[in-house]
Amino acid sequence: MTHSNNVRASSGADELAPDSGDVRRDGLYRKIALRVMPLLVICYIVSFIDRTNIGIAQVGLARDLGFSAAVYGLGVGLFFVGFILFEVPSNALLQRIGARATMTRIMLSWGAVTIATMFVWDETSFYVMRFLLGVTEAGFFPGALFYLAQWFPSARRTRMTATFFIGVPISGIIGSAVSGWIMSSFAGVGGLADWQWLFLIEGIPPILLAGAVWFYLVDRPADAKWLTGGEKATVEADLAADEARKVGDSEGSKGHTGLRAALRDPRVLILGLCACGAYTLANAVSFWTPRIINNAGVDNVLSLGLFSAIPPLAGIIVMQIVGRHSDRTLERRWHAAGSWFVASAGLVALSFVTNSPQMVVILLAVVAAAHYAGLTVFYSIPSIYLSGRGTATGIALVTTMGSFAAALSPALLGFIQAHTGSLSLGLQISAALVVIAGAVLLVGIPANALKEKS
Repeated sequence: MTHSNNVRASSGADELAPDSGDVRRDGLYRKIALRVMPLLVICYIVSFIDRTNIGIAQVGLARDLGFSAAVYGLGVGLFFVGFILFEVPSNALLQRIGARATMTRIMLSWGAVTIATMFVWDETSFYVMRFLLGVTEAGFFPGALFYLAQWFPSARRTRMTATFFIGVPISGIIGSAVSGWIMSSFAGVGGLADWQWLFLIEGIPPILLAGAVWFYLVDRPADAKWLTGGEKATVEADLAADEARKVGDSEGSKGHTGLRAALRDPRVLILGLCACGAYTLANAVSFWTPRIINNAGVDNVLSLGLFSAIPPLAGIIVMQIVGRHSDRTLERRWHAAGSWFVASAGLVALSFVTNSPQMVVILLAVVAAAHYAGLTVFYSIPSIYLSGRGTATGIALVTTMGSFAAALSPALLGFIQAHTGSLSLGLQISAALVVIAGAVLLVGIPANALKEKS
């Protein structure tokens, strides 16, 4: 398929699908996006708030329970250990029971664990609750990406992935500000510490949203009563055309259909290695931003939350621009790797700027914007490359490999700060890992492997 044909098939504002009842694609996919994306984004916002609120809570935990940076870093890492162990099994179950049931189960359980975290009393109980939070959240992220792959063809999926990922910077804005407000406003109320109120209040929304997911979402277009027969046929035709273009499709059902096949595919493993760099960068942005700002001289909890909310604002704008440009040009590799290279430069610069809150926030904004942009494009690649029943399993495998780095990097940064008194060396090591991930992506995944651009 030539590039011009590809663009024509994917843009298609005035094209009609065969047997579609004169359904125009742009309007159809806009209708689908308005139906499914708001709830998915809200769920992801809440997910990331409950995952990262420990960044603000650590101030109270250090004060009341004596937790050091090393204890905090290990606790952050143990979250991803739970992820690693249960990510693939969760997505294998997803293929059996569907995305709606899977996401409902996940949200109910992680909300309960978040609330239970208010009762931690020592390091061991803290480690257990962080591990259990990883276990309960496992599968939500790759499950949501798999869900998008059931509704949007690849040429439209990166912009939808960007819309989904907007939940991450929004969670940084809302979560940091709200968490700071909760801790400053509820400290001591009812005999509970500020961090206890934080976990109690922020554990309730996922439980409520689980009901919304169950009653509002459906697993696939064929089940959607709000689509006409022609609209369903259009989506199914577009998704079928996607499958026909994917690598390995010529081998029929022997292509990427499960975990064993994905493990034998070197490019899936390469994507997993790239995910290690992506997750290292994600942790530097999500979990260490409050600590970095605090080290720059911002001590007030409310101010810390407000300053931490600034970098994600840049991410919201940049990730949308980069995602749309990637879809328009049908180029993924350089959009992701280039963003990572910019983020790495920002991390190195941060390691040398330690006493200026204003400059630290500016550099964190650069790093955050590049991180969100790169992550958006990178996670559109597995669903473009993988086909059939192996999509959910392959995405989960890539995410699981990245979670190894996610589990190790916070503990490493915490250990480095505890022993050197600074995060500088840790930030420089993280930057090097992210650069390596970008290089691996460019070398290990040829452009023609994605079958989008000739």
